[in-house]
Amino acid sequence: MVALRPPGAPAGGGAVELLPGLGGAREIWGELAEASGNVFSTWEWTSTWWRHFGRGRLLLAGCRDESGELAAILPLYRSGRRPLRLVRFVGHGPADQLGPVVASARLPWAMGALDRLLRETEFGWDVFLGEDLPGGADWHTLTGMRLLYRTASPVLQISGQDWPGFLSSRTRAFREQLRRQERRLARDYEVRYRLVRRPEELPPALSTLLALHDARWRSVQTTRAFAGPLADFHGDFAAQALRRGWLRLYVLELDGRPAAALYNLRFAGSESYYQAGRDPRYARWSVGFLLQCRAIADAIEDGVSEYRFLRGAEPYKYRLADGDSGVVTAGVAASAAGRAALAAATLKRRLRRRARSMRGLPTEDITSALPHGLPF
Repeated sequence: MVALRPPGAPAGGGAVELLPGLGGAREIWGELAEASGNVFSTWEWTSTWWRHFGRGRLLLAGCRDESGELAAILPLYRSGRRPLRLVRFVGHGPADQLGPVVASARLPWAMGALDRLLRETEFGWDVFLGEDLPGGADWHTLTGMRLLYRTASPVLQISGQDWPGFLSSRTRAFREQLRRQERRLARDYEVRYRLVRRPEELPPALSTLLALHDARWRSVQTTRAFAGPLADFHGDFAAQALRRGWLRLYVLELDGRPAAALYNLRFAGSESYYQAGRDPRYARWSVGFLLQCRAIADAIEDGVSEYRFLRGAEPYKYRLADGDSGVVTAGVAASAAGRAALAAATLKRRLRRRARSMRGLPTEDITSALPHGLPF
């Protein structure tokens, strides 16, 4: 155990301990994830990721408050590969937000615990890379932490609204396009919006999503959202999410043929748009836009407080969003090799970003610039 007193914590409280495994804190983990409001901080997401991609040493830490209660979990792991030993949050890559599993109001407290854990625990590491951390937190205040880059994460506040009220808050052009495309679609096809509700519906719906996602992006760019083992990972997690009532997987069918699919996750009063796909043959009917609007309408009707578009600054997201909380990636080095690698990776990423932006291509993740292969 590492005794610590995070900034702002009472003098007698606060301790961090390495937990024996993912199963040991499962019950309290669910409560803390719910309080965090982040579906990617759940035990289900973390344990599924570790089962599919985990390698190296799990460094699962629990943070106790002044009363001795477990009030935060730090799901970390250390890559065992040389020459660079990397500490990261479990779940990186497919997760759109990571960080301590803690009530949002206590995030600064948990950040202090993370700082002390990295500085005072002897488990041997060269670089801590915190990817997609909550953008509103002051990560630069942690010892030696460098903010490497920020990623957009648009959000739409829908608390207390109804669908007519939401439409009235949009522009006239938006309302007219939505109504026109709905009329055109109903005129030309038999339209069916299908939401997966039963376990036996999930495998074919997931296959449809993957096929439509590939069809949408095949001619534009290489997408890694469901590449290789990620397809199996999402199949595993989606089954758990369906059982827990978190999964919102839609398929839009036209004359019985899948035209668009949407993979959302509803958790702790928020709904997150994770991925989508559509058949390019139906592009002129704006099937992706109509399916997204259908999901938002359902979320409003069900009393969801906000609709999150997650990572990425695509223009279509900002057409619907009314805010952007953002996520940041930050790092700190514990050795000369780590400092050199972090500096080199930062520079390399900047050069790649500049070159790719000049060519109109998507920018790359900083992990691709680190000096050895990583899972993502």
